[in-house]
Parts: sequence; structure tokens; C-alpha cells
Amino acid sequence: MATYLVLGPLAQGSNTLSLRLILLTDLVYILLVAALVLSQVARLIAARRAKSAGSRLHLRLTGVFALMALIPTVTVAVFAGLTVNVGLEGWFSDRVRGVVGSSLAAAQAYEAEQREDLITDARTLARSIDNARLQGINRSDSALLGEGQRQIQRGLREAYLIDGTAQIRARGDRSYLFDFEQPSAAQVETALAEGILVIEDWPNNEFRAMVPMQSYVDRFLYVSRAVDGDILSLLDETTETVRLYQQLESERGRLLFEFGLLYLGFAVILILAAVWLGLWFAERLSGPVGRLTGAAQQVGAGNLNVQVREEDGDDEIAMLSRYFNQMTKQLQGQRETLLDNTRQIERRRRLFDSVLSSVTSGVVGLDPEGRVTFVNRSAMRLLDWTEEKQSLALEVVVPEFGPLFETISSRGSEVAQGEVKVSRQGALENLLVRMATRRADDGRLEGYVVAFDDVTDLVSAQRMAAWGDVARRIAHEIKNPLTPIQLSAERIKRKFAPKLGEDSESLEQMTGVIIRQTGDLRRIVDEFSKFARMPEPETSHQDLTQLVRDAVFLQQAGQPAVKISADLPDDPVMTDIDSTMISQALTNLIKNAGEAIETLQQKGAPDDLEPQIKIRMKAQDTAASITIADNGIGLPEDRAALFEPYVTTRSEGTGLGLPIVKKIIEEHGGTLSLDNAPVFEGQTHFGAMAVVTLPLTPSPQNKETSGDRHE
Repeated sequence: MATYLVLGPLAQGSNTLSLRLILLTDLVYILLVAALVLSQVARLIAARRAKSAGSRLHLRLTGVFALMALIPTVTVAVFAGLTVNVGLEGWFSDRVRGVVGSSLAAAQAYEAEQREDLITDARTLARSIDNARLQGINRSDSALLGEGQRQIQRGLREAYLIDGTAQIRARGDRSYLFDFEQPSAAQVETALAEGILVIEDWPNNEFRAMVPMQSYVDRFLYVSRAVDGDILSLLDETTETVRLYQQLESERGRLLFEFGLLYLGFAVILILAAVWLGLWFAERLSGPVGRLTGAAQQVGAGNLNVQVREEDGDDEIAMLSRYFNQMTKQLQGQRETLLDNTRQIERRRRLFDSVLSSVTSGVVGLDPEGRVTFVNRSAMRLLDWTEEKQSLALEVVVPEFGPLFETISSRGSEVAQGEVKVSRQGALENLLVRMATRRADDGRLEGYVVAFDDVTDLVSAQRMAAWGDVARRIAHEIKNPLTPIQLSAERIKRKFAPKLGEDSESLEQMTGVIIRQTGDLRRIVDEFSKFARMPEPETSHQDLTQLVRDAVFLQQAGQPAVKISADLPDDPVMTDIDSTMISQALTNLIKNAGEAIETLQQKGAPDDLEPQIKIRMKAQDTAASITIADNGIGLPEDRAALFEPYVTTRSEGTGLGLPIVKKIIEEHGGTLSLDNAPVFEGQTHFGAMAVVTLPLTPSPQNKETSGDRHE
């Protein structure tokens, strides 16, 4: 319908954008319908190859309808194409082409004749007026114009003399002011440049000419002649018609092709409609069997909710649809029961996984051969587990668990328990491991369960408590006799040295050893006392930044060979701390950093080593972090053991420095950890880094302000 409207009543022509868009839409429409029909036909062919019920009849009826529509439609399309071609031959014949060309030539000849006559008459009148002026004839310009008009045989409607501003200076006979059409400045300039200008004024049915006068200064002859405006307008129409005719003649082949496409499109639509009608009619005949076939296919694909329409009557097809619906309902009920059971099992499994993933203890599941089948999050964290270790044997993944697993698997016991040490990420962890068998209801072995907890902190606390008790006992038992021993040695030295004569030097030497060793024992006992009886912190509001700055300044003076730099906040960081204990801890940590660099130099430092210690402090809302990094010897593999009493990497150390520092920091509610230091700029070696975290408390003024605001 849209195509008919564009070609017919709307008269858009055959070479317009709107027609092309309509033809494109027709093509899309035809392709869409063809795709739908072809999809139906493809399904019919597939059903025929599958030998489904009713497919042969369905396909045969569709083919008959298509053949019945194809023969007359193709015949009509061929006849229509020939008819259009014959019609176009008549439109573009030599006679029609000659008539069109003659019309254009006649109109052009009339225009040329009028133009040439006006130019000739205007130049003749201008020469006659110039000659009269040059001969000195004493007559007015208006008289000369009127006489010149009368002498011209073809006659001029109007004659004027105008100046360069297009103002009238003289008028001829019947040259009235109200008929005067003033030329534009551009037209005046054109006439002056070209010698004459012809102006076409078809609405007023006249030609006007403008000629510069030679015997005047700044004068133009401005004349007009009446012409037939309809003929001149017809010239434009004839020119446009000839141009359109030539364009149509050049596009004749495309026009014929477009009409052929239209006929072909309608033919295809008719054929598709016939095929669609055949499909519909065949569906009416073989519908019940086809629906049962499609429903059976959906049931085979897992859709048990499908129901077919039950046909009226008591024949076999109607009964088959009823039985089919009853069968699908029963299958659907049974599947829902199975899905409910599966969902319950899945919920229990998710609950089991959630519980095992949330517990802090590590849990590992094994199959009967000892291969890993399940690992919870805590076990991954404690054992530094990765996913690629799944399905491997326990002895391969965690070799430390091998002896315990060998015990439970070889001896046939149900439970095995023991303490295992595991080294992961540079830290030695103590794990309390318990292994148990996992059996089915019939007693068959299904696998093993390994549960373990990290008791490193517990063991460390037990050791700290034991060492504290030992230190108290040693301090009590040793400190009392030290003073009498030292005094006795000094008395022996004073009393017997003068009496021995030459042997007095030996006596002084031996008593000096006793006195020095007694001093060393007293120092060790004092360290014991500090560790065993750490006093409670006496906190006050202090500037933590200033304490760190003082500790750095002290060590810069005490370790001149080491470059100690500090990156501290500009503003004070106020908190409640025991300044003496915190200063002792910071001094000990910076001193340890310098000793680590000294140890590296003794064992052989790199050539480019520049001893450096970098202290950095960063304050946040609730805590302050202090890092002390060096480029010394670094940390041992079991860095956690450094916090235990009497564990040291230096021969002259007591092993109580870091435990005392850790105890001081923890007494203030903070934490102390050891890590690898970053490589300093310009260096290739990295050392150790101590990280101290202390909680911050608000100032008393802030507390009062908060209390007032709360009230």
C-alpha cells in the first residue's frame, strides 16, 4: 500500500529517496516473511527426515499450495515486465524526443529574437542621441528620446536617461514615473563594465536594456520592450521538462529494473502467502500429531510442565492427548519431590561448608588413600595453602603431618594426636594436630579428618611464664650471696696483698676476677629481675613524637658510624604512656638495629653498604605506627623465636632485650612485630624492620569537651 501511494497519488516518481526507502522496507518485509516460511519449511523437512507422525502429509500439502501459487504468479510477472518495457518504448520514441526538442528550440528562439532586437534598438537610439549632442542640435533630452522612440520600427515601451545613482534625468513619450523600475547599483556597474545590460522581467512581461551614453557624463539610456511573459515562462518549464525527460531516458534501465523488482516482490509475497496458507491448512490436519510430537520433544529436553490441548471426541488421537497430559503430571510430581530432596541436601552441605569455613581451627579432609579432598579457610591460612595442592597426598602437601598420618593409617587406630612444628613464611608455628578416621554406617573406611590449632602463642606464653618463675628463683637465690662474695674478695685483697710480697700481684689478679664476675652476675640478676617483675606502667599524657625524637638524637650521638634518619610528624602526638618505659623500648630497638649492622660488617658486608637506620612515625585517628628499619644482618628463618627469653643471634647478648621491649609495648596495649625491611635507595641489601603500634588517647581538653557535649 505504501508503495502504491508513493508511485500513484503522492506522485513521488521513480527516482526519489522516499521510493527507495519504501522499496527497502518491502525487501526487509519480504525477507522477514521468507525467513518465517523457510523456518517452517525447514522444520517440516527435519520432521520428515525424522519420520515423525503427520510430517509426510504436512510437507505434501505445503508443496502443492506453493506450486499452485508459483505458476500463475511467475506468468503474470513476466507479462507485466514485457508490458512495462513496451510502454517505455513508446515514451522514449524518436517522435516524442523530437517534439520535446522542437518546443525547447522554439522557446529559446523567441527569447533570443526579443533579446537581440532590444539590444539593437537600444544601441541605435543611444547612437542617435549621441550624434545629435555632438552636432550641437539644440533640443531637450526628452525630445530626443521621444523622437528616437518614434523612429524605431519595433517600438519601445519606455525610454529614460538616468545617472549612475539610477535617478531619472529625462523621459521619452509614454515613459511614466510610476512604470519606472529602478535598476540596482550592481546592474548599473555591470552595464558600465560590459557596455550594455539586458534585464529580464517576466512578471511584468518586458525586457529592459541599459546602455552607457558616450556624449554625456554619468548618463545611461534605460529602455524597455513588452514581450509575451507566458512564452518566456514556458521556456523555463520546457527546459525543466527536457532535462527531466533526458534524465528519465538515461535512467530507463534502472526504472525498468525497479518496476521489475516491484512485480517480483508482489510475486514473492503471493508465493509466500500461498505457502503460509498451505502450512496453516496442513497444520489443521496434522496438528494433534504434531503437538504430541513437539510436547514429547520438550519432555525429552526436561520440560515436564508441558501440556497438549485435548481434542474433542473419543478417537485414538483425543485419548492419546489425555494420557499424555496425565503422564507429564505424574512425572512433574516425582521430579519436584527429587528436587526438594536435592535442595535439602544442598542446604545441609552449604551449612557444613559455612561452619567449617568459620571455625578458627584448621580442618583438612582426606580420602581413604590419604589424598586431600577438603581444606577450610583457617587451614589455608595456617599452612599457606594454594588451590593447586588439592587432590595431592598429605605427606606431599604437609610433610610435617606425615609421621602422625603414618601412625593412624598403619596401626589401625581411630585417633592420633601430637604437637607438630611447621615453618611457613619465615615463621615457626606450633600446631596441636588431631587425626581421626571417618567411617560409614557399615564401618567401611571413608577417609580421615585432620584438625589442628595454632598453639604458638600459648606455648610462648607458657615459656614466658616459666622463664619468669625461673628468673624470680634465680634472682632470689643468687643475688643474696653476691654482695658477701664481693666484700670477702675485697677484704682478702686488702689484708693479704701486703703480706705476700711478690705473689701479691697474683692475688690482686684473682680477686679482681672474682669482683668482675660478681658484677657480671649482678647485672644478669638485674636483667632477670626486670624480666620477672616488670613494673606496671605509670602513664601520663606525653608527646610521643618528642619521645621518638629524643631516642633518635641519643642514638645518633651513640652510633656516629651509622646514618640515622627520622621521618616524624610536625605536630605533637599526645597519648597516655609511661615515658620512661617507652623511651627504654625505642632505645633498645634502635640499638639492636645498629648492632645488626655491626654484625653484618663483622661477617662480611657488601662493598656498597652504607650503614643506615630509618625511623618513621605515622599517626592515625586511633593509633600511631613507628617503624625502625635497618640494612643490617636481617632476620633468621624462625623470627618468632626472637621474642622468647634468652634467644639471641649475638654471642654477647643476653636474649632479654626483645622480650622486655615486647612486654613493655603489650603493657601499653600495643603490638610489636618483625618483618623484612625495604631496600634503601642506592643499596642492594635489606635488613630487618621493627613495627611498633601504640594506641592513641585523646587529650584531657578533648575529653572535657566530649563530656560537655555529651551532657
